[in-house]
Amino acid sequence: MPDKRTALFLVHQKLGAKLIPFGGWTMPVEYSGIAKEHTAVRTAAGLFDVSHMGEFEVTGPQALDLVQYITSNNAARLSDGQAQYSVLPTREGTAMDDLLVYRYSTERFMLVVNAANIEKDFEWIHGQNRFEAQIANVSDDTSLLAVQGPRAADILKPLTSVSLDKLPPYHFTYGPVLGVDATISRTGYTGEDGFELYFPAVRSEMVWNGILASGQSYGLLPAGLGARNTLRLESKLLLYGNDLGETTPLLEAGLGWVVKLDKGDFIGREALAKQKSDGIRNKLVGFEMLGRDIARDHYPVHINGKETGHVTSGSPSITLKKNIGLTYLPAERSEIGTKLEVLVRGRACEAEVVPTPFYKRKNS
Repeated sequence: MPDKRTALFLVHQKLGAKLIPFGGWTMPVEYSGIAKEHTAVRTAAGLFDVSHMGEFEVTGPQALDLVQYITSNNAARLSDGQAQYSVLPTREGTAMDDLLVYRYSTERFMLVVNAANIEKDFEWIHGQNRFEAQIANVSDDTSLLAVQGPRAADILKPLTSVSLDKLPPYHFTYGPVLGVDATISRTGYTGEDGFELYFPAVRSEMVWNGILASGQSYGLLPAGLGARNTLRLESKLLLYGNDLGETTPLLEAGLGWVVKLDKGDFIGREALAKQKSDGIRNKLVGFEMLGRDIARDHYPVHINGKETGHVTSGSPSITLKKNIGLTYLPAERSEIGTKLEVLVRGRACEAEVVPTPFYKRKNS
């Protein structure tokens, strides 16, 4: 079966993007170069097509009850127009997926899930729906563009009547962008200020081109999945399938902050309570290479010559000019300053556990 394409596939081709398969989709990995696009997001702005992500609408009188039951965070704490990061836990207390939960009202929520998990997640949620809630997969009809970077608000202000300055992080509103009705969310996956726009896929090309035109004088660049990956790693934003998954206890991944055991019954609650009471065996940590070698995804990790796991995410940090990565270490060997070795093509290369996030913007 051929990979799916977003509504902007031909636009990416015209821009000369390098296209790769990703999560069942053909997606742009870079346009002008990963380092150039990464730096644009840190210093000005980048425009990402992330329309491969999945969107589910949950509606009805028991919409909140269903969302509470299938997610680990407490969606009851959300106000209208607020979003939160959460997880779809398995009954074993691991991650079916991570996601964003948007509350439009007490009877309408939107769940944004990872592209490779759309069908799996939809079937899972449908199977857990013992409530009077309706679930609709609106992914194919929805485009998602992300404008990320310190000039993101300046670029979008001329294109909308919505007051972007009054929109706090992890809040959203609904209004026109270039005349197209859109959900405008102050969220992102880069560690920078920015916005994500959800709108009808049929208007994709016009909105994309309008944002590019508005951003030209601010240094906005179209950016691909390559820069998105290096940006999110610097900010220690986890990647499903690498840093967490169905074999990863949520508390070992450092996600205890989105596990609300006191909210009532939800899938995986007993297993997660046991993780908390028993303590974790492993811990996700950040490390920095001490030499010039690059730690790539899946490279083996050793401590004192004994294998402890592998690099879950690794790359050069374009902002910090260092080579960084994430790995799981035994909890008792996870302290800052712990020395480890990453096997680069079979050669043991020294690294050290360091504080995370590796990068944090100054005004965050």
